[in-house]
Amino acid sequence: MVRADTDSRSDAERPSDTGYSDAADRTSDADPLALAVDLLRAVRYGESTRRYERALRDLPPAALRDALATDDRRLAFWLNVYNAHVQLLLDAAPEQYEDRRRFFRAEVVAVAGHELSLDDIEHGLLRRLRHSLGLGYLPRRADAFERAHRLDSRDSRIHFALNCGAASCPPILAYDHETIDDQLDTATAGFLETEVAHDADQGVVRVPRHMLWYHGDFGGRRGIRSLLREHVVIPGDATPAIRYQSYDWSLALGRFAGSQSDGSDTPRE
Repeated sequence: MVRADTDSRSDAERPSDTGYSDAADRTSDADPLALAVDLLRAVRYGESTRRYERALRDLPPAALRDALATDDRRLAFWLNVYNAHVQLLLDAAPEQYEDRRRFFRAEVVAVAGHELSLDDIEHGLLRRLRHSLGLGYLPRRADAFERAHRLDSRDSRIHFALNCGAASCPPILAYDHETIDDQLDTATAGFLETEVAHDADQGVVRVPRHMLWYHGDFGGRRGIRSLLREHVVIPGDATPAIRYQSYDWSLALGRFAGSQSDGSDTPRE
């Protein structure tokens, strides 16, 4: 896949309902939130990302602090930064996915002069926890950067927004801090609708595997059932047994909302 310096399509040819910036030539270096969206957009459309990566790296710490003043802003920024870098890194070197532990722990994301791993973003900045692949959770030792820019409150809906490059991951959307609550609700509802299977006759509901891995984020089985009822995946009076589906770690890049996977966009070259 070759990443071109410019996008030959006009703005009118680009999908208008995916939350992406329409201004391809807009300079967003002064606004960290817009910069993260533009980076993600460049990744999606196969444009050069170098200027956005440099701008993220060279952000003044004070500008980043001021821009990420609320949880909605932190959510939008870190979700977009994470999703953009997963696609960017695996597009450049897909063989990295053969050692996923090393891939997610490598400090490969530069923001405001600070080197971060993908795990730092997910577990430190977004979740405030160190995650164990067992059923437990371990405290995380945070540095000054993480303490300054992590969310105040954990939001389980990030698990329906983060795309780690696997086939079982949710599709990617550019998140906007002004509408992110509605966007996350929509992402959650869409993912649950397509990925959850409720067998009322057997009294069983099969849910995505990461709801087991992050069961504490969801409030355990009771919290999972409550979420399923909220999104009308199971009836309000149902208490089915919960079973966890297997996770498909096959590499699957380019799964953007409104992308070629649903026929509404053209493939990246």
